[in-house]
Amino acid sequence: QVQLVESGGGLVQAGGSLRLSCVASGLTFSTYAMGWFRQAPGKEREFVATISWSGATKNYANSVKGRFTISRDTPKNTVFLLMNNLKPEDTAVYYCAADSSPYGSGDKIDDFISWGQGTQVTVSS
Repeated sequence: QVQLVESGGGLVQAGGSLRLSCVASGLTFSTYAMGWFRQAPGKEREFVATISWSGATKNYANSVKGRFTISRDTPKNTVFLLMNNLKPEDTAVYYCAADSSPYGSGDKIDDFISWGQGTQVTVSS
């Protein structure tokens, strides 16, 4: 049974930083691309970033490019999302997900096969 557990969310002022973590179990982590999505109140879940199985390929939504960095520590079955220069519009529940492909090219919800429970990020102005 695949389990993804996110942590690291919280309340931060605009311009601040947070680092989210997601620990995976129940899957061969080294063979999966991983992604982060977010969902703000009243909005659809949207793509944030993905990283390939090797860590060599990373893709970002335009809205976070240059501010967010996705990375992975494969021996620890963990994927991270470092978020810098946070803005109030980044406020959302952030979800970790396992990609159905190892290459990290997916950016749609249907491309991902397992999801965490989410962690709340709130950015105050």
